[in-house]
Amino acid sequence: MRHFITTNDFSNSEILEIFQRAKQFLNHEEKGNELSGKTAMTLFFENSTRTKSSFEMALNRLGATTIHLDISKSSTSKGETLLDTAYNLNSIGADIFIIRHSDAGVPYKLAQNLSNRSSVINGGDGAFAHPTQAMLDLFTITQYFPNPEGKKIAIVGDIRNSRVANSNIKLLSRFGLEIILVAPPHFLPKTNLRYSYSLRDVIDEVDIVMSLRTQTERHSQATYASLKDYAKDFCITKELLGNRDIILMHPGPVHRNIDIADEVMNDPRTKILEQVKNGVAIRMAILEYISKY
Repeated sequence: MRHFITTNDFSNSEILEIFQRAKQFLNHEEKGNELSGKTAMTLFFENSTRTKSSFEMALNRLGATTIHLDISKSSTSKGETLLDTAYNLNSIGADIFIIRHSDAGVPYKLAQNLSNRSSVINGGDGAFAHPTQAMLDLFTITQYFPNPEGKKIAIVGDIRNSRVANSNIKLLSRFGLEIILVAPPHFLPKTNLRYSYSLRDVIDEVDIVMSLRTQTERHSQATYASLKDYAKDFCITKELLGNRDIILMHPGPVHRNIDIADEVMNDPRTKILEQVKNGVAIRMAILEYISKY
């Protein structure tokens, strides 16, 4: 079977094919049996609500048997290595491994060491990649901009520590979107992309704003006296949006009144819940696609 570790694992034409299938799942709420007889293991070494639950919903709708490994009660808590845990699960018949881990590279390492009959899907590794999130984000964008080439998107917030930003920068660039990074200097990665320290300076020219969560758990030291100080400059407010014809996105979880103001969460231009809904359809389409190999 085929792995999905980064967005580079699919060509542009394959991604568009996956999007077409996701539209069918989304519009008709189809169930399938493409994964009937398959067993999927979800291994989440970091907390997750949206990614884990949407993968489990997608697997259920495709007929797979899903087993969630409770990390706190598994043998990894007794000192067993992650690879040995995976080898054992592979031996008892797991066909698909969906893994999230705080260390970058863990999904790739698993994919290199497991038998060829199993697939590994990256549910997020460190600050490196979150490929299914980037896929659902681009899918959401294409619902409003069927031809996204030339559209401008401002990615706002803790970009340096965000696997979502990392995957989106790579994927959206491939489809011709112009990316502007907006963050304080210490939240910006080394980049050749255009950047700004103020969203107000670029808000009039962008079509899409993607806000990010401030990843305090990945900070080695405090970068702001408080998140409220950060919010003064980077929170998306009603006043900032004005009457501009743009869409607002966020991968979640949202820090209300830090990333996005309460009053904006219910604004029709905010597409966060649509992203969540699209996540199930996209992950169904990805799972179905890789099962063909």
